[in-house]
Amino acid sequence: MKLLKLSCIGLLACITAPMYSSAQTPTQADKSAYNPLETFDPSFYTFAGNEYRSANGAPGPKYWQNSASYTIHATLNEPDTTISGNVSIDYTNNSPDTLNYLWLQIDQNIFDQSSRGVATTVIGGDRFDVKGYTKGGEHIQSVSVVYKGKTYKIDPVITDTRLQVRLPFGVHPNGDKITVKVNYWFSIPEYGADRMGRLYTKNGVVYQLAQWYPRMCVYDDMRGWGTLPYLGQGEFYCEYGNYDYYITAPADMIVAGSGDLQNPQEVLTATEMNRLAKARKSDSAIQIIKEDEVGAASTRPKTSGNLTWHFKMLNSRDVSWAASKAFRWDATRINFPSGRKGISMAVYPVESQGYDAYGRAADYLKRSIEIYSKDYFEYPWNSAVVVAGVALGMEYPGIVFTSYKIKTRSLWGDVTHEIGHNWFPMIVGSNERRFMWMDEGFNTFINQFSSFEYNNGEYGNKHYPSISPRAGRMLSYEKDPLMTPPEAMGFRDVGLYYNKTSMALDILRNDILGADRFDYAFRTYIKNWAFKHPWPYDFFHTMDNAAGEDLSWFWKEWFYTTWTLDQAVTGVKYVDDKPENGALITISNLGKMVLPVTLDIKQQNGDSSTVKLPVEIWQRGGDWTFKYNSTSPIESVVIDPKVHYPDTNRDNNTWKAQ
Repeated sequence: MKLLKLSCIGLLACITAPMYSSAQTPTQADKSAYNPLETFDPSFYTFAGNEYRSANGAPGPKYWQNSASYTIHATLNEPDTTISGNVSIDYTNNSPDTLNYLWLQIDQNIFDQSSRGVATTVIGGDRFDVKGYTKGGEHIQSVSVVYKGKTYKIDPVITDTRLQVRLPFGVHPNGDKITVKVNYWFSIPEYGADRMGRLYTKNGVVYQLAQWYPRMCVYDDMRGWGTLPYLGQGEFYCEYGNYDYYITAPADMIVAGSGDLQNPQEVLTATEMNRLAKARKSDSAIQIIKEDEVGAASTRPKTSGNLTWHFKMLNSRDVSWAASKAFRWDATRINFPSGRKGISMAVYPVESQGYDAYGRAADYLKRSIEIYSKDYFEYPWNSAVVVAGVALGMEYPGIVFTSYKIKTRSLWGDVTHEIGHNWFPMIVGSNERRFMWMDEGFNTFINQFSSFEYNNGEYGNKHYPSISPRAGRMLSYEKDPLMTPPEAMGFRDVGLYYNKTSMALDILRNDILGADRFDYAFRTYIKNWAFKHPWPYDFFHTMDNAAGEDLSWFWKEWFYTTWTLDQAVTGVKYVDDKPENGALITISNLGKMVLPVTLDIKQQNGDSSTVKLPVEIWQRGGDWTFKYNSTSPIESVVIDPKVHYPDTNRDNNTWKAQ
């Protein structure tokens, strides 16, 4: 989803678990607010690991997940702006359970005016507003299944955005297979809850199509069927499989889709294919369709009737596409660490062209993919495309939708953020509908590094990793912990999924573990859970084990509570009242959150030094006194001198001699 920004943070963000705690901002006089037994809680980890998910955070020896592969035929009917199609889903039950029914997601039902999504939209509307589109809803024309060579017609049970297939038999455990077939159609909303829709430009309509076919719900070892309804803000949780899909659209349109185009000779001209071949060898963008060619008959193999575009994408959890006769089209080569090559593309209307706008979009996409591939995990597919349209910012495997209006830094930020989602959650397949921080927060965290690297830091944050002093005050206002499901998160707290998570990981990397230990553990998590379904404690356990640190206190305070931080310097005394004998410096933890301590200490003789104390000093209580080997009177003591922490009260961070 599009990156949300909080002004307090420089660059930019159910399982059995401890009880959520409400926010508190204690004063120095209220030291009872801090309870070390509550923070360093030995009962925090309620999951000890099993044969499916190991205690070290890796998939267990008997880890399983089901798979769903799709063959889809869909037609864009432009006069009435509808999609009609049929999907055949080859579903494999790798679980140890017999499945007597199946669940599918039919997300277009959110636009039905009787949907839960409509009912839960606030009166004034919001970014995911689904009210007022009277033609909305997914129309299921038929459902059937094929099992062991026999076809069964099914009367589906539709509940809001879910469709249940009740079977007259059981799909057996450990690899049994079934095929589900659905015929459907829906009207394309103009503004599709900021995920899809129609943009009207002077050269034609730009269609961004997502959630455009019935998809299998995930069946996993944690909750069984994942049937949370689609209400708008909560995103998606999908099985992995192969996609073979065909898009029939008016012949004057260009179609951009997830995966690899299989029939370029049928839908492109010789000129376009030659230009694409050149782009695959070029590190600079090549114009496949130029400004003066937009809408020209010469850009299409034929100008009347329809053309069918055929795409394939392997080992993916979703696919999306876009179509328009208004597209300019740029492309350039992607260079992967393994030596493999790919192609990065951008399609956009002329309203979005220009060097300071989408003229650089293909390069933004290319470099982001190269950076993330080098730093984290090689991008597994061969192509990617950014589409300028009505959606403010939305991500799908191999394709991202961004707003046609944005330029320069905003466009870079949106492109690098949305394609970053191809790592979280398209490669590391977390449950976005329950744990939004596992995709938005992780992605926000890695985005800052792509910005440092792109074009010698053109869009990097010069002040990283410093935190604005307002960050602590803003976090003190939060009402919902990060573990809150997105549909239950207060509107003003949603940005914390992005920024609080990213800030937590920055602090963990820079101030607790160090870059080497953090990066090794983080990459271990990505490698272990690529194309699998991790849950939060899989991440927590991986980081603990790979970094060699019990971080249960950290996970609890950052992800399960709204605790705040208030570190203070509360006193300086001298041994035998003689500065040359050493100083006894007392610091206090006045909030409920704890972190390690860094202090800058200056003496009147000009000497200065930095003292670092581990988080374990707070295990016995909220006050700590340590001896500093001073040789002259202390002039000042400053806690968190580089402003790395979201301290709620910086007035008590400095002690100065009177």
